[in-house]
Amino acid sequence: MTSSSDRSPAVDAQKTATYEIRTYGCQMNVHDSERLAGLLEDAGYVRAPEGADGDADVVVFNTCAVRENADNRLYGNLGRLAPKKASRPGMQIAVGGCLAQKDRDTIVKKAPWVDVVFGTHNIGKLPVLLERARVQQEAQVEIAESLEAFPSTLPTRRESAYAAWVSISVGCNNTCTFCIVPALRGKEKDRRPGDILAEVEALVAEGVSEVTLLGQNVNAYGSDIGDREAFSKLLRACGKTEGLERVRFTSPHPRDFTDDVIAAMAETPNVMPQLHMPLQSGSDTVLKAMRRSYRQERYLDIIEKVRAAIPHAAITTDIIVGFPGETEEDFEQTLHVVREARFAQAFTFQYSKRPGTPAATMENQVPKEVVQARYERLVELQEEISWEENKKQVGRTLELMVAEGEGRKDGATHRLSGRAPDNRLVHFAKPEQQVRPGDVVTVEVTYAAPHHLLAEGPVLGVRRTRAGDAGEKRNAAEVAKSARVMLGLPKIGVPAPLPVATSGCGCD
Repeated sequence: MTSSSDRSPAVDAQKTATYEIRTYGCQMNVHDSERLAGLLEDAGYVRAPEGADGDADVVVFNTCAVRENADNRLYGNLGRLAPKKASRPGMQIAVGGCLAQKDRDTIVKKAPWVDVVFGTHNIGKLPVLLERARVQQEAQVEIAESLEAFPSTLPTRRESAYAAWVSISVGCNNTCTFCIVPALRGKEKDRRPGDILAEVEALVAEGVSEVTLLGQNVNAYGSDIGDREAFSKLLRACGKTEGLERVRFTSPHPRDFTDDVIAAMAETPNVMPQLHMPLQSGSDTVLKAMRRSYRQERYLDIIEKVRAAIPHAAITTDIIVGFPGETEEDFEQTLHVVREARFAQAFTFQYSKRPGTPAATMENQVPKEVVQARYERLVELQEEISWEENKKQVGRTLELMVAEGEGRKDGATHRLSGRAPDNRLVHFAKPEQQVRPGDVVTVEVTYAAPHHLLAEGPVLGVRRTRAGDAGEKRNAAEVAKSARVMLGLPKIGVPAPLPVATSGCGCD
């Protein structure tokens, strides 16, 4: 079969083929979508205009199997695209990600207008499968059972010029009873440290100033290569990368969170004072039923050690409410941990059955109305704590990395937004001097809300950065490329490979 780079997309000679990617789920899926975009652009496609809503030559769904009603959402969206596809000759639809890995042939049975179904282990095959579906005029379903190539070897179209995900491992060796991810992404496979650092250095050379190390269980890194301190060594090595201003990582597991990692965080200046540490439950009984290999005392001990070593660290978490068998006493233990840990934020989830997981068939499923009531109590408590913790930031002078697309009301309020070192979102007054995403501004916090901070006074300082330069250059290239597409001219060359931070998918 001809390789993807040897063929141009099958479109009118005067029109460049467009693509749209819709991403659901965790950071892994977000990063995989950057790979998919890179692959498609390498094959000659260009991104459809913002808000295309299915008006593209190729629409790719990168799915999640963890979130509630993920399958209903997918089939609803596929159904809405069916008439568009029928009226648009040559349009193709592809479905990948965790739900594709799980459901396989079910997708084309329920939605026979889908052209390609691919899994989590073979995202690199997408352009070839699209071409094969076009030539053979039938759906292509190809699900690899194990990783074919580490995703970071694939071309990438990164969403940000100043911040980037860097995968250090894929897969997970845990057996949490509520989680289907290990079955879909396989056992943990670690990248070689040299390959990771080479990617980090290449990104910095392109202008990236913030890197987030990414893994399903990021601090278990080293288990596949036989080095229990490999993750702390990796953090310290990133600290020696000249030009790299900020290093983050997500999501760790309390079981593998060792003292050497805390020391590396505290002693490496560019490792940010931020930690996302999934709790899931504060009850030892529930943690055991979840097969979480730590207990409340161990979890709180980690939090205490982190706070002692990094006093200004902002700690966030994931919590599941209403796991099968959870009693009122169990739930009170979760509230106790929330009060003790004083999380900056908590990503809270109501338990819902996931087909294929042990928890889905457990007895003593908690009634929906009980789960809802507990969830509301937890959210109310955490909102109160988040607000109190944010109020402690008022009066502090912070360096913000200017963000892109983080402040939904920035245009109306004439503000810009940025991330503090501890990853808190800060909206600040727009200065007279031009600032670009990736630049750094110094501000004084004047107001706190539960989920953001305000710096209403004048900006105290602006530092233009190489990251800002890179973003400005990329935006100019994007405008020029869009102009070429609108003129109907063929695409000339492939742009150089050019991220966002959220919580995990609730399964870490």
